[in-house]
Amino acid sequence: MEVWSPVSTVTSSFASTGTFPPLSPGNGPRVCDPAARGLAGLRERSDTLWGTPSTARHCPGNVLLIPCCKLRAVAGSMRDYDEVTAFLGEWGPFQRLIFFLLSASIIPNGFNGVLLGSFVCGQLSDRFGRKNTLFATMAVQTGFSFLQIFSVNWEMFTVLFVIVGMGQISNYVVAFILGTEILGKSVRIIFSTLGVCTFFAVGYMLLPLFAYFIRDWRMLLLALTVPGVLCFPLWWFIPESPRWLISQRRFREAEDIIQKAAKMNNVPTPGVIFDPVELLELTSLKQQKAIILDLFRTQNIATITIMSLLLWMLTSVGYFALSLNTPNLHGDAYLNCFLSALIEVPAYITAWLLLRTLPRRFIIAGVLFLGGGVLLLIQGVPADYNFLSIGLVMLGKFGITSAFSMLYVFTAELYPTLVRNMAVGVTSMASRVGSIIAPYFVYLGAYNRVLPYILMGSLTVLNGIITLFFPESFGMALPETLEQMQKVKGFRSGGKTKDSMDKEENPKILITSF
Repeated sequence: MEVWSPVSTVTSSFASTGTFPPLSPGNGPRVCDPAARGLAGLRERSDTLWGTPSTARHCPGNVLLIPCCKLRAVAGSMRDYDEVTAFLGEWGPFQRLIFFLLSASIIPNGFNGVLLGSFVCGQLSDRFGRKNTLFATMAVQTGFSFLQIFSVNWEMFTVLFVIVGMGQISNYVVAFILGTEILGKSVRIIFSTLGVCTFFAVGYMLLPLFAYFIRDWRMLLLALTVPGVLCFPLWWFIPESPRWLISQRRFREAEDIIQKAAKMNNVPTPGVIFDPVELLELTSLKQQKAIILDLFRTQNIATITIMSLLLWMLTSVGYFALSLNTPNLHGDAYLNCFLSALIEVPAYITAWLLLRTLPRRFIIAGVLFLGGGVLLLIQGVPADYNFLSIGLVMLGKFGITSAFSMLYVFTAELYPTLVRNMAVGVTSMASRVGSIIAPYFVYLGAYNRVLPYILMGSLTVLNGIITLFFPESFGMALPETLEQMQKVKGFRSGGKTKDSMDKEENPKILITSF
């Protein structure tokens, strides 16, 4: 005997409730006599999806029955999220709205260098949702920034500042994740560079501009709080990530969001967005849980993680040390700070252009060599050639900023869906360790004005060399499991387990987080 599933019953239940019916004599799997294989009345899609008439048919009661073995076989041909939502297009009104609103929410993040929020933001967004975490951290950042105005001593100010920083980096990372999950493939790189990074630079440029005209620190804090308050109405325009909703088995909510997007883009909606049989298979799979130790599970993964931590931390040292050292440059401190922020805009544009067509390892290493090389040249500039020194510093900032913006894309492409958010959060936290170390590089200028640039330039060049040992992610499919991660250069692939070979032959790829 063969066990058959009544697809029409499952389909009607899912369409009305967004869930699948429990197994029961009335609607559960039925046992059909193999002699009934000659029954006619096959569904229109039977030959293309289910195979031959002998493997898909109607049984008495006009119920289309599919053998459970076929349901398992279908898993190998499941469509991923991008394929399911391809009918929306890549750059309609819905995508443009999400692009600009999420990017605008990044502007207040340019006000505050951060650490602790990097560690928890990925886990919070995985558990409570992207949208909820985004606006919760936005409220933390804005609310505690406002409380700073009433600080009565330095200790109170710094404690509140730590909390503001936690909200700021969490807001940044979650907005990045939410945008990359909602937007299509061709828009993600633009969003990751020209979107969040450029709007961060806008916030960075506003900081010296506000500080120049508002010299009272309490009023300055009040002015910097206003952009955060203006972001709260975005709650009614920014949706939850459909990918996250599907990962939580909240299929009806995900479908509603996609239908609204189709209406906004003025495109027809298919009769069935998520195939009920695909969702039935997805529901039957156990959701994998990941912990931070998974980033060190094997020698290859541990090597990639350790190199990623070094890459983020050393890049951050150069970026923040150059940013913090701008007041020590010759000329007006406010103008130098503004120029330091302004140079980031062409850096992000360059990063976007390079990421579109070239391998990740080489372009990241190239801009790091550029940034580190020009910083090392500063030691040869005479002390009275101030404008030449400033020009080299800005060129060095250009190279390091380009590399920094590429790291988010590179890291997200290296790690599988299971640990991608966690990997971005942990490596981002390592970069904040670099931002904490950066001021001590600046202090070295008290002993020798070129010493900070020698150290920063040397570390940046070393960072570029480390980058060349990473696996290449350009043109590769995003990994879904830890076994699918690319190998570090010089590592042998080693033997494959039967489970990993089965996954490669029949990958159950339905939803990806990036």
